[in-house]
Amino acid sequence: MSIIDKQVQTARAPSAGEVEIFSTCPQSKDHDRDAYAKQVADVAVWSEAFGCKGILVYTDNGIADPWLVSQVIIENTERLSPLIAVQPIYMLPYTAAKMVSSLAFLHGRRVYLNMLAGGFKNDLIALDDQTPHDDRYKRTTEYTLILRRLLESQGPVTFEGDYYRVHGLRMTPPVPPELMPGILISGSSEAAMEAAVAIQATAIKYPKPPGEEAGVPADSPVDCGVRVGIIAREDRDEAWHVGLERFPEDRRGQLEHGLAMKVSDSVWHKQLSENDGQGQIGGQGSDNPYWLGPFQNHKTFCPYLVGTYDRVASELADYITKGYRTFILDIPPSYEELEHTGKVFEMAKAKVAA
Repeated sequence: MSIIDKQVQTARAPSAGEVEIFSTCPQSKDHDRDAYAKQVADVAVWSEAFGCKGILVYTDNGIADPWLVSQVIIENTERLSPLIAVQPIYMLPYTAAKMVSSLAFLHGRRVYLNMLAGGFKNDLIALDDQTPHDDRYKRTTEYTLILRRLLESQGPVTFEGDYYRVHGLRMTPPVPPELMPGILISGSSEAAMEAAVAIQATAIKYPKPPGEEAGVPADSPVDCGVRVGIIAREDRDEAWHVGLERFPEDRRGQLEHGLAMKVSDSVWHKQLSENDGQGQIGGQGSDNPYWLGPFQNHKTFCPYLVGTYDRVASELADYITKGYRTFILDIPPSYEELEHTGKVFEMAKAKVAA
């Protein structure tokens, strides 16, 4: 395990009712090869010490394989669950199920799976995947149903679908019930929600500003969560200084963002783009904490909440009271930043209780 301060080893994140918090793992494209494994280990250790349920591990054509990165995470932590992004076009559902089974057998560790239906448009084109947006969610639904049945069944699995077929297929070694993977699915479209219901996954979206977010229906058949970054300090100007220093304006990034918007068929991409400009003057006096600067400069793909502890906690409390119970944070730059985030969740918990 990476060497960290004793205080970090013993710290725990404050709980906010039934809220579960995931962090995010660094990407290999952002680090030198010699330093990347250590950076993954460090962020994993910080996340476990903070009390995160798990840590999201990305996948796309341009970064290291998420299953192998998850192996590094498991070897450097005791409880943290990798939330592994699963792209159906990369491997068969049997292969993904076998990876889950093998990690459970070798390490006794539960993992979570973040089921994808989309991806970067050029990644899909390079793999000759011309499947339309909504049909990709249907494909992911079939994929996940096979994966789940393989892991949960004690006998052979047979499945006949439009995209996948298996006949008398078994999974060994078996996975103990307590190590069955948690399932999440990303997306903000109607097709994404239909898929979440079909596979009984937690539906993850990129939220609108809290005042515009309709929230989770009281009769929702699945749990829901959001992906959002947080930068909070006692003083608002300090928080915005940290945010603008970490995510400065980048003309090249803005051009890449514009190109990505032109070719993307992602509903959440379009929703975030419609909100472009929200919170952009926060550093010059606005009280609006919802910030799309990192998204607009192609640095990350989630909105941020930036401001004082109390202001950001109020917005988080609004998301929680509107039914969102899972929060996936952006990549933490340090353990200290997670401590600031912890204060926000503690305050949000108090506001929800009140």
